[in-house]
Amino acid sequence: MASELQRRKVSGVFRAMDVDGDGRLTEADFQALARRWTAVAGSADPERLASVMTGWWPVLRAASGRDGDNAVTIDEVLLVVEGLGDRADAVSATADAMFEAVDIDGDGLISRSEYGALIETWNGTPTVTDEVFPRLDLDGDGHLTRDEFRTHWTEFWAGDDPDAPGTYVFGALVE
Repeated sequence: MASELQRRKVSGVFRAMDVDGDGRLTEADFQALARRWTAVAGSADPERLASVMTGWWPVLRAASGRDGDNAVTIDEVLLVVEGLGDRADAVSATADAMFEAVDIDGDGLISRSEYGALIETWNGTPTVTDEVFPRLDLDGDGHLTRDEFRTHWTEFWAGDDPDAPGTYVFGALVE
């Protein structure tokens, strides 16, 4: 069973992905997310990025396949999230694709402004990230390296520590 922290973390991401706001994710939601990301992708190969984004749809659909509705609820997403600790390679591959998409100038680092673009693209709306970025920028150098980002991404998806910096990789938690 998902912890309250996992539910709060995933709720915000789920809402951002649920394009029509019907409380269910469909293949169309994943395609819309892929289009949103490929439109702003930095150094990422757009086809690879789209493939990684849409590649999660069959995984989630398989977890929800019992009811045959071809849609995924937040509870069904949480079932998959609970098992992500066993899918470290898939989580890392997604982190790397996201890093490349967010690294708009291709310098191998994510700046504060590029991180802001990550959150705004994910949410589809302007979002203030001034309080969150310093939590992620552990050495205070004004950038996130690929390794830092991968660690934070994994903490978000496969971790359950409220104090882990990665808990906030998608911004402030949903109340």
